[in-house]
Amino acid sequence: MPVLFLGHGSPMNAIEDNAYRRSWQRLGERIERSFGKPQLILCISAHWLTRSDWAITGMDRPRTIHDFGGFPEELFAQQYPAPGAPAVADELAQRLNRPVQDQPVIVDATEWGLDHGTWSVIQPMFPRADIPVVQLSLVYERSPASHFALGQQLRGLREQGVLIVGSGNIVHNLRALQHTSSPQQTYDWAQAFDAHVTGLIQQGDLQGLTRFQELGQVARLAHPTFDHYLPLLHAAGAVHAGESPQFFNDDYQMAAISMRSVMWGDSASVVSE
Repeated sequence: MPVLFLGHGSPMNAIEDNAYRRSWQRLGERIERSFGKPQLILCISAHWLTRSDWAITGMDRPRTIHDFGGFPEELFAQQYPAPGAPAVADELAQRLNRPVQDQPVIVDATEWGLDHGTWSVIQPMFPRADIPVVQLSLVYERSPASHFALGQQLRGLREQGVLIVGSGNIVHNLRALQHTSSPQQTYDWAQAFDAHVTGLIQQGDLQGLTRFQELGQVARLAHPTFDHYLPLLHAAGAVHAGESPQFFNDDYQMAAISMRSVMWGDSASVVSE
């Protein structure tokens, strides 16, 4: 399976007939055509933060979480009734705990579910909701290098038919949102941060993504909090050496959210028009 990082942006992208939602629809169709139907989807969403331990959803039927406010009722009515995979969650927690004793991974069988960082992108990709989905949390207090290292441990799952999806945004500053006349309009600092990250990915320096805070003020403006950046590190960690990136949705929502997305895999036609 390929590995994806998807800029998810506004929750409204899940229901609006816009370029982002259409790209996710095409992506799901072409993944099935080029790689086959995933056996499981493992999603790392910017919207599930845990304090000390990483957690994996381990319920039979994860609930659809509407973790937002102020949007139309149509959005709150959305459901994504994909099955969970409790046995896989238990096995994966054990596998991840073995090499990382100081970073325990626990199974959450009751509390969480699928938040909008997961279902808003997975629903357009796989609308039948017949592929098991598990979600992996983010431990915000851990170092960026720790998130990348955990992604490296996920890499082998791809050969077992698991589609790994990081869902966040390369630039995400809700305080700086503004209505624009073009999706290419943005701030200088947003463009600089997006270009820096894109350059590292193009060069194959994925470890370099963990050092984003060295950009100082540019990084702080791009991510007042960096929860939306961390899923990129998990996805990048799961990339095999030498895999070429394919970029898409390389523009901005409301000037301060980069929608740039990337797929690593061996099928060059998957995300093309």
